Amino acid sequence: MNRWIQDCISVDVETAGPYPGRYALLSIGACRAADIQQQFYVELKPDRQDIDPGALAISGFSLQELEKTGTPPADALRDFACWLDTSVNGRPIFVAFNAPFDWMFVQDYFHRYLGKNPFGHSALDMKALAMGVLGKGWPETGMSNVSAALGEPLQLEHNALRDAQDQAEIFMALMERIQLSAT
Repeated sequence: MNRWIQDCISVDVETAGPYPGRYALLSIGACRAADIQQQFYVELKPDRQDIDPGALAISGFSLQELEKTGTPPADALRDFACWLDTSVNGRPIFVAFNAPFDWMFVQDYFHRYLGKNPFGHSALDMKALAMGVLGKGWPETGMSNVSAALGEPLQLEHNALRDAQDQAEIFMALMERIQLSAT
């Protein structure tokens, strides 16, 4: 296995809406792609109150409940950064299924609360990777299509940790296909 894969971190988030300028990040789930038992999960206290009812219906979160039980965002991001420091040997590589969505929230919150993003300014998008590895068009790169093509049908549960773990398994299966085709 390529050494850099050991630094890949599968990340998923649940949010109160479609973009971080207006909507809160509600939970972060992450795991090492090569070892899904090395994991991180946090639910955040909302730092703004705008909601997209559809987003909350998907995640099942309540902003009122997270006000009481959520971790303050600065503490949550500090904990996530500490976990990243102990989980990889090099610079962590952000990996996600539809990375632009998840990365924009993680990028925004890391910069807002810590002043820097441990992942840097890039992310590995598994939808784009699946297009190349599986020869699929963009409309065929949803989680259910890609996981079925790899022989392990999965559906998003909209629990950030569980989804990050499922995504990690898909990522590793895609990487295995790349390695097999290279030999």
